[in-house]
Amino acid sequence: MIKVSVIIPVYGVERFIVRCARNLFGQTLEDVEFIFVDDASPDGSIALLEDILKEFPARTGQTRILRHPVNKGLPAARNTGLAAASGEYIYHCDSDDWTETTMLEKMYDAAKEADADIVYCDFFLSFEKNERYMSNPDYTSAEEMLRKGFLGGRMKYNVWNKLAKRSLYTDNGISFPEGHPMGEDMTMIQVAACSTRVIHVPEALYHYVKLNEGAYSNSYSQKKLDDIRFNVDRTVTFLEGRFGESIERDLAFFKLSIKLPFLLTGDRNMYDIWKEWYPEADRYAGDSKELPFRTRLLQTMARYGQWWYVKAYYTIIYKVIYGIIYR
Repeated sequence: MIKVSVIIPVYGVERFIVRCARNLFGQTLEDVEFIFVDDASPDGSIALLEDILKEFPARTGQTRILRHPVNKGLPAARNTGLAAASGEYIYHCDSDDWTETTMLEKMYDAAKEADADIVYCDFFLSFEKNERYMSNPDYTSAEEMLRKGFLGGRMKYNVWNKLAKRSLYTDNGISFPEGHPMGEDMTMIQVAACSTRVIHVPEALYHYVKLNEGAYSNSYSQKKLDDIRFNVDRTVTFLEGRFGESIERDLAFFKLSIKLPFLLTGDRNMYDIWKEWYPEADRYAGDSKELPFRTRLLQTMARYGQWWYVKAYYTIIYKVIYGIIYR
């Protein structure tokens, strides 16, 4: 029996793939399959991957490299991996990051002990010179994780620190949004909505590489903004269909969390986008008890157009404090 299917999209990660693959092949959990999806990578990533695999002959029979003839994007690569997977649980790993070698074993054991649909762990934000420990709250109910965590803004819905039963995808027709990569992680909200029991492993087992923190505001092209809107609308429609009007307040918090990053830039144009996006949610600014006070205050000041405060917050917190400590 394959306990975990690990899906790893590969595109342009020549700089990172060796570390990623070596830590995956070195996992202490044995009953694993590794599905690398070559999304028409233009560099030497796959050749390096094949060289690393030679160091782990026991993993050769557990590893497949699937190839896209043309680049289809991250969501399509994840879907290709899902279609080929046969494990009890699914784990998505980004090929420019890396895992602790005990990650899969610890998370799988926690899943089986708790009979959990989803297991999640803490992680590190890995900068060029140091790392920042990112902890997660403890939830055992999937609905609590969905409402307080993912929608309330207390917890990220990233795919790479979560182990989820494959049946959650197959039984509910859940797939990633091909052609809309920005915000594709919101798919995990759908997975959570179809779950019952979750469990938290309070240990940082994943390293999320963050090498370009200062260029955050430069990452929003019109295509990326359109993708975010597409994925938000897709998520809202899914949740409304599943929960009806009972999810309305939680969705308002979700919309506020989606546009919160627009306030964490020094670009006034992004503040204008904050005002334009989901104005129906603004009356809930500052109401989410799941967020730190400073975040609630920031949203409230934005609601009332106090952009001097928003700009000062970004300058002090992100440019000065985070810019000096985390680099």
